[in-house]
Amino acid sequence: MRFLRSGKVKDIYELDDKHVLFHFSDRVSAFDVKFPSPIPRKGEVLCKFAEFWFKNLPTKNHYVRTEAKDKIIVKKMDIIPIECVVRGYFYGSLIQRWKEGEVKIPEGTNTQIAAKFPTPIFDPTTKSETHDIPITREAALERNLASAADYDWLEKTSLGIYQNMSQIAEKAGFILADLKLEFGKIGDEIILGDSIGPDEYRMWPKESYQVGKIQESYDKQLLRDWLAARGLQKKFEDERKQGLDPVAPELPQDLCNEMSSRYLTSYERITGTRL
Repeated sequence: MRFLRSGKVKDIYELDDKHVLFHFSDRVSAFDVKFPSPIPRKGEVLCKFAEFWFKNLPTKNHYVRTEAKDKIIVKKMDIIPIECVVRGYFYGSLIQRWKEGEVKIPEGTNTQIAAKFPTPIFDPTTKSETHDIPITREAALERNLASAADYDWLEKTSLGIYQNMSQIAEKAGFILADLKLEFGKIGDEIILGDSIGPDEYRMWPKESYQVGKIQESYDKQLLRDWLAARGLQKKFEDERKQGLDPVAPELPQDLCNEMSSRYLTSYERITGTRL
């Protein structure tokens, strides 16, 4: 087994010429900044969520088997350098981008925070280990990130996966607000890859959902909100503009424990399985 790289959350190892191992850590990142404070049992939850979604979605994927409580084996594939983001609700960074005219939203959209879109939108970004940037179809084609046919397939398939996951989440009492997916190729075939879990989506409990307010979240939005409330999101952005790498602070233990609890709760409610 050969170590390949350490990402924001996963450590990746090559097993042979066709397979790699994902080791899900307890690390957490937000606003493209890695934090030194671990989230208890996070790696275990992410691993089990990846297994659950790969097994329960109809889209062909690269999952092979679960190796341990925080490790899965997947097929090697050539990653398509586009983060396929689907948004079903008017929330997060999308709001500011819309105000600045950088993104279009469906006609008739209620522009109160957390309002549901008439139809979900495909809002992809570049894929980066440092800072993902929103990208249009035209820009993606100009930069040769994907062919026109592949881009259209990614959009259609991502929207379909979002609908499938939304239905599963709704049965468990959750709203899937948005979702980030990754795909790659094995030969000429595009398949779903990477992992899917609370680091890749926003999940809200239906019982507390209310348009016009910040939502209770069962994902890492809890950390984003904590950072934004303390001016740290802006600090990170300012540091990047100055060409500096943002410095991550230690996180309070009660915040780490609450994130851990919400990750566990969402897994158990969605899958019907206790960890």
